[in-house]
Amino acid sequence: MAKEKKFPKPISIWQMLGPSFVILALGLGSGEVILWPYLSANYGMGIAWAAVLGITFQFFVNMEIERYALVKGESVFAGLVKIFKWAPWWFILSTFVGFAMPGMMAAAAKVFGSYLGWEEFKWIAIVGMLLIGLVLSFGKTIYSVIEQITQVVIVVAVPMLLVFVIVLASAADWGELLRGLTGQGIDYQWIPENMDLMIFLGAFAYAGAGGNLNLTQSIYIREKGYGMGKYAQKIGGLFQGALKEQKLKLSGESFKINKENMANFREWWKRVNIEHALVFWFIGAAGILLLMLLAFVTVYGQGGNDSSINFVISEAGAIKQILGTVWGGVFMVVVAIMLWQTQMGVLDSTSRIMSENYALVKLGKDEKGSVNISRIYFAFLWAQIIVGIIMFALDFKEPKTLLVVGAVINAVAMFVHVGMVNWMNWKVLPKEVQAGILRKVIIVVIFVFYGIFAAVTLGSKFL
Repeated sequence: MAKEKKFPKPISIWQMLGPSFVILALGLGSGEVILWPYLSANYGMGIAWAAVLGITFQFFVNMEIERYALVKGESVFAGLVKIFKWAPWWFILSTFVGFAMPGMMAAAAKVFGSYLGWEEFKWIAIVGMLLIGLVLSFGKTIYSVIEQITQVVIVVAVPMLLVFVIVLASAADWGELLRGLTGQGIDYQWIPENMDLMIFLGAFAYAGAGGNLNLTQSIYIREKGYGMGKYAQKIGGLFQGALKEQKLKLSGESFKINKENMANFREWWKRVNIEHALVFWFIGAAGILLLMLLAFVTVYGQGGNDSSINFVISEAGAIKQILGTVWGGVFMVVVAIMLWQTQMGVLDSTSRIMSENYALVKLGKDEKGSVNISRIYFAFLWAQIIVGIIMFALDFKEPKTLLVVGAVINAVAMFVHVGMVNWMNWKVLPKEVQAGILRKVIIVVIFVFYGIFAAVTLGSKFL
């Protein structure tokens, strides 16, 4: 039996900042920048309530993922394989299928191409994919690169969007936002009759990270050193360790249930909830609502909003007319950067998911063994980049189509992993560190909601 270790003392909330920025940034280019503003541009602010509900659901989902990693010092994948032997293959397949289509990069390239006046944007997308590969490959550790870039982008972009909205929105526009939070739209209640449910489901799933991406929260907090993750190792960059025999142990550690360890756990749990609520939930919800309101203020009621992501380019045109050419250009550049860094975060997360699950298959029953996961990570990363480049070269580049199809696949994947992770938590974790009855009820409601929503949406399309 492995020697039990002491549950570490908690660090400050300020020191904890990082993982929630990363998981929040994964949704910036899909739900926040594209899908929810697309809906408000076409249907008004009456569906704002759903955006807040979607990110609230993801807050609770993420916290149960964090709970496992905090207690075990390992990712949820290392735990799930012990209960569901088929889990690694499911996560590899569903992750690749769900995110193989580089919709965020396509959208970033289209917006940036429009800014430059280039109609053909696939070459921009190809360069963007290669740049992501180089940035991630040359970092000392992958997590530190992702954390630094996403923090800068969010801290700069969200306040800038707030300024745009304050300048452009009238009191009536803010009133529409408040009415939308209670489900009151323009000529409808809650959901417009003519809304495409696939887009709505995709936006709901991407109100935050979405799909299997939520599960990487357990990997990020392990690498950040939360709780028992203090004893875990980190993935090095391609030229900082992956070419050497850098072996990482995937299994976590255990601790004794005693007064001191439980006091440390409870304080950790309190602080990670506060950190995630402030960064992921509050900033995330504010970002979604601001971008929805900006789209509503600038382009609602105009023709062509339902075509591709042209509404983003129309937004920039409206900003140019009101504030001047420079600010319209600034908006387009900021949006393109947000979309690019989201694609980078997605490629990092999916590579982590697939590499860790492949490594678990390779280790088999030797859960105390180690494996060179860095090499596997970079193999998956560059495989995805090459697939993306091939798709762009073959002219598979329409951003909205890529995003919506991927989002619907990931909504189904969320339904599956919510059930799996929380079943594991209730069966594996010591009773003293499990969720309380209220959180358990909330998770069951979320699980059922995702299942029914996905079934109704897919049934409306294919039955």
